[in-house]
Amino acid sequence: MAEWGGGVTHHMTKEVKLIKKVKRLIRRAGLPRWLHHYGPKTYEFWHHAIAYLVKQECKLGYRRVTRLLRWLGIKCPCPSALCTSFNKIPLPLWQMLLAATSSSKINLAAIDASGLSRPLPSPYYYRRIDKPYPVEIPLKISLAVDTRTKKIIALRLRSKNAHDIRDFKYLIKRLPHKPNKIVADKGYDANWVHKLCYSLSILAVIPARDYGSRKIPRYNTKYRKMGMKLFRKRTYNRREVIESVISAFKRKFGASVSSVKLSAQRAELYCRAIAHNIIFCFYGLFERSRWLLAPFKISQ
Repeated sequence: MAEWGGGVTHHMTKEVKLIKKVKRLIRRAGLPRWLHHYGPKTYEFWHHAIAYLVKQECKLGYRRVTRLLRWLGIKCPCPSALCTSFNKIPLPLWQMLLAATSSSKINLAAIDASGLSRPLPSPYYYRRIDKPYPVEIPLKISLAVDTRTKKIIALRLRSKNAHDIRDFKYLIKRLPHKPNKIVADKGYDANWVHKLCYSLSILAVIPARDYGSRKIPRYNTKYRKMGMKLFRKRTYNRREVIESVISAFKRKFGASVSSVKLSAQRAELYCRAIAHNIIFCFYGLFERSRWLLAPFKISQ
């Protein structure tokens, strides 16, 4: 326990639990030991990953994260090195770490999209420089969630607004394990979506899109007809899980991002999703232990 310091051995804080969980996940995901192959071998990849995850979980800046980790007795790069390396970590490393936090078996997955705000200067600053305040274009984030564990298993970020259905194939290909069923809202009702799920042996539970007064047949294609025959309202009602996950995700981490570059914004959202999954691991262990101890509880 010399690496953790003597001041925290008797007090297991939330940060220390998060750090130990991250180290186990990095070993399980098979990530590289060093962030840069030719750079100095001073800080390993888990030193950087822990700093980023603690920053998102505790809503701290780089300087405060560095002071906190060093106070806990953990080696941590300087704030400028953390900020520089945050933009250079490739996307596959974040995807591997996110997949390591997911469950080994997924029965029912839900897909939905939402929006996030960008960091913009204050209106007062634009008045000082005599420029009109720009129209904010929100970021588009699409998520795939395991409805049983409420963990985020795949995500995609877009810098421009696009239809939800454009990210469906990307999320399906990025799932760590093939689910048995997928639920989504009417925005994902298309023949190629049902065809893709059928080719992967996945049951797509998607309601039919309402075209209103336009004279378009509702089930005019083969795979949509098959999907409507196999549609079950009870299974579709599980889609409310992803709505609650998105709401909790925004209330926990905020409805905006603090980074400016798109690569940093993507890494920031992956850090939030990984921290969200780790916290739900703790919740699952707590609920499991409470269920096991229930028969031994003495009624008063």
